Amino acid sequence: MNISLCTITFRHHLMSLGEIAAWAQSNDFQGIELWGAHARNLAQQPDRNADWLDTFGLKVPMISDYLPLDGDAETLRLKTVELCRLARRWRTRKIRTFAGNSGSLSVCEDERQRIVERLREICAVVAGYGIHLLAETHPKTLADTAASTLRLIEEVDHPAFAINFDTLHVWEGGDDPIAVLRKMKPHIRHYHLKNVRDRTDLAVFEPANVYAAAGWRDGMTPLFEGTVDYADFLAEIAGDGQIDASLEWFGNDCLDVLRRDRRQVRRVIEGQEPVRRSVNF
Repeated sequence: MNISLCTITFRHHLMSLGEIAAWAQSNDFQGIELWGAHARNLAQQPDRNADWLDTFGLKVPMISDYLPLDGDAETLRLKTVELCRLARRWRTRKIRTFAGNSGSLSVCEDERQRIVERLREICAVVAGYGIHLLAETHPKTLADTAASTLRLIEEVDHPAFAINFDTLHVWEGGDDPIAVLRKMKPHIRHYHLKNVRDRTDLAVFEPANVYAAAGWRDGMTPLFEGTVDYADFLAEIAGDGQIDASLEWFGNDCLDVLRRDRRQVRRVIEGQEPVRRSVNF
């Protein structure tokens, strides 16, 4: 299993990509998942690319962005092409987006089909670059429950369409992550791993809060100290050396938490029990 950290973790930090890469290399990470905003900003530094990252023994497994499916069709196409070119620069074959901005129970059938058609259209664009488009399992999108996500896969019906399996959000949608994984596995190309103290704390991951420098972080927990059982989940996928997963940490003390979580993930992959603590960060 290849484990990456996410540059979105450092959205409010004064750390360069070089500093992040050196730290990731020394802490047993295999990759750096680039936030779309960071990938675009790095376009101003032509020496920062996949060849440069290779010197750290790292890769970019995925660029995570938010394509405007609800906007103008030509704007969507241009933004998709821009993202594909960034993906080519970093030699990644995966870009992530959300399947709209409304939950599956709140959209009418016409709106759902409009989002499906937009996804299919941009799949045709990314396929020309040899790239997969990954829709993330996420609340307030058409991939907010297992049933809706599986239906979405059938509706888009394109070989370039795949899923970024956000384990916590699958659980948030009311489904058992391991059971969903077994049904959805042929379509999963990436995993996001994060945890929460309790279901009542899930609002901490609302985008408006996550992206705010002054947002609250209480309720976010290290991977093995929250309510989702990651020991069993990782044991389910640990045998596949081609799997890409990212530790998606949005909270404080990011270097300490990521370092500890990476060590814990290795323990579980090697068949050991994680060392559990009761302190939340």
